[in-house]
Amino acid sequence: MSGLATLCLVALCAAARAAPPQAPPPSQAAPLAQAAPPAAPPPAAATPPAATPPAATPAPATTAPADATTAPAPAAADAAAPLDTRGLDQQVQDLKKDVVDLNKELFVLEEELLFPANTQVAVFLSMDVGSFFALDTVQLKVDNKEVANYLYTPREADALLKGGVHRLYLGNLKAGGHELVAFFNGKGPNERDYRRGASVKFEKGVGAKYLELKITDRQRKAQPEFEIKDWD
Repeated sequence: MSGLATLCLVALCAAARAAPPQAPPPSQAAPLAQAAPPAAPPPAAATPPAATPPAATPAPATTAPADATTAPAPAAADAAAPLDTRGLDQQVQDLKKDVVDLNKELFVLEEELLFPANTQVAVFLSMDVGSFFALDTVQLKVDNKEVANYLYTPREADALLKGGVHRLYLGNLKAGGHELVAFFNGKGPNERDYRRGASVKFEKGVGAKYLELKITDRQRKAQPEFEIKDWD
C-alpha cells in the first residue's frame, strides 16, 4: 500500500511540473505594472550624446563665413582706389586752372597799379619780312635813355614772322613831347651784319600811348624797311 501511495505522489508531482503557470489575478498584476517605472532610469545613460561637446561644434561654421565675408574687402578697396585717384587728378587740374586765372588777374592788377592809364606808354614790335633781314636784337631809347635791349631767339623770330606781336616795352611818361629811337641788329642781304635805326617824336596825352616798331621788306631796293607807327 505504501508503494501505491508513492507512485501517486510521483504522478502528481510530474503533472504539476508539466502544467503551464497560471496568470496572477488582476489585483496582483497592477502592483507589478506600477513597479515597472523604476526600471526607466537606464535610458538616462543615452544623455551623454546630447552633452555640450556636440553643441560647441557649430562655432567653426560661424567663423568661416566671417572670414569669407571679410576676404573680398581688399578687392573692393582696390576697385575704389582708381576712382579716388581720378577725383584727385581732377581736383589738381581745377586748382592749376584757378592758379593760372588768379595769376592773370594779379598781373593785370599789377600793371594797372604800376602803369596807370594816364602815364602809360607801350611799345610793340612786329615783322613782315622775307629774305632781306633776320632779326637778332632791338635796342630802344626814350628821351636818350635806354629802356629796353632784347635778344630774340630763332623761335621768337619765327613767331614774329608768322604774325606774332611782341610787347617790347611798358613804362610811364608824363604828359608832353617825347622822342623814341630804336636800333635793329641782324643779318641783312647776303648774310651780312645789318644795323638800322628809326626814330619818332610823339606827344603824350592824358590817356595811354601805344607805339609799334614795324619791320617790312622794301622790294624795290631789296632791303628791309624800319618804321615806327603811332596808334593814336
